[in-house]
Amino acid sequence: MQYKPTSLKYIVNLCLFLTTLLGFAQGPKADTQGRIKLDGVISVVGDYVILDSDIDKTLTDMESQGISTKGVTRCELLGKLMEDKLYAHHAIQDSLEVSDAEVYSYVDQSIDYFTQQLGSLEKVLEFYNKTDELSFREELFEINKVQKLSQLMQADIIEKVEITPEEVRDFFESIPKEDLPVFGTELEIAQIVIEPAVKEEERKRIIAQLDGFKNDVEEKGLSFASKAILYSQDPGSRSSGGKYTLHRKRPRMAKEFRNMAFSLEAGEVSSPFKTEFGWHILTVDEIRGQEIDIRHILLMPQVDAETLNKSKALLDSIRVRILDEEITFESAAYNFSYEKETRNNGGKIVNPVTGDTRFELTKMDPELYNQVKSLKEGEISLPLLEEDRGGAKKYKILKVVNRYEEHEADYSKDFTKIKDLALRDKQVRTVKKWIKEKIEDTFVSVNKSFRECEFSNNWMKQ
Repeated sequence: MQYKPTSLKYIVNLCLFLTTLLGFAQGPKADTQGRIKLDGVISVVGDYVILDSDIDKTLTDMESQGISTKGVTRCELLGKLMEDKLYAHHAIQDSLEVSDAEVYSYVDQSIDYFTQQLGSLEKVLEFYNKTDELSFREELFEINKVQKLSQLMQADIIEKVEITPEEVRDFFESIPKEDLPVFGTELEIAQIVIEPAVKEEERKRIIAQLDGFKNDVEEKGLSFASKAILYSQDPGSRSSGGKYTLHRKRPRMAKEFRNMAFSLEAGEVSSPFKTEFGWHILTVDEIRGQEIDIRHILLMPQVDAETLNKSKALLDSIRVRILDEEITFESAAYNFSYEKETRNNGGKIVNPVTGDTRFELTKMDPELYNQVKSLKEGEISLPLLEEDRGGAKKYKILKVVNRYEEHEADYSKDFTKIKDLALRDKQVRTVKKWIKEKIEDTFVSVNKSFRECEFSNNWMKQ
């Protein structure tokens, strides 16, 4: 007799039937009416099973993050869980990959955060009703892997979505007059930055110190991660031993940093090299195709008070020349500013959130807001001393280039913002279309106890 593999649909229906009769290992719970409710399979999407307890976990997670669950129904939460599983299932089908190392790293960060919030690991396990750390880690791993696969799939869906000027205009004209968005007061800000020069003896001291760290790791077998924790001046990675994960196709970090990282073999330690942030040495922990785990140590040269004052004096003189109309602010930025991101743009600062040069007052970084709040349009500040999180100091002057008062959306004046709104609208519609098509192509089963739910998606395939 020829063996025929059992169909997934048959297995799922059997699981749903047995679950109703027997429940799962977590045992019975009482519902809001005091009736006994068995924890079991309530849905299957592709290769993923959703248990009734998964909804409880989602509620607990929301509450632990301070998110109100008032008015949130179990039907809505199941719908969201099913969406996540649909994304994750097709991410795997489309060969989108999330490294286990990346997920384990995120799990470590999550547990550290929970422990800080609740006071101890024991309290964390008690809060989440877990008997041991290992099972908790395994559960967090599975949850976070699904989430990351889901995020990858969503990003992949909208990655190629583009919008034409005609579509932007059609979107804008489709908005009823009474529903036109109102944009708050915005500023365009320009700056000229002068960084103090580093003396040669200080540069040599930094390089010698980094060479010493390299020798300790290569010749004496000391831990690179421990050196980073003790000495690195990068606040973003110091506590994790200087660790970052880089991907060839998703650039992050300075160009010099990326070039060095991808030129090394696993276990190799670089010689000292310079970026705009200071001097580094770098080692590669692991290479996984296009992705690598690296560690680095950053040291920033110290600048004495005399050199710092010379920078301020230079900026003062540049400001006077601008006020005397001997030179324009834009020309001064191009010729004197040390900040390469802004000097070719007349000194204009790009908003990292929106990607344009406008900053809405109510959403502006508090430090930048305090520096410009008293400036009128066209006015230039006195030299301001700025110190970053690593302790590096520099002077800058700021100018309010343009001020846009609060106003109703105008197609010609606010094209960039309207384009962003139109693009997001098209992305949402693209994702909805993708979900609709994939539900039809994917095995989906919903327990009869949830079939009365009014889902936003056609999970019942009616």
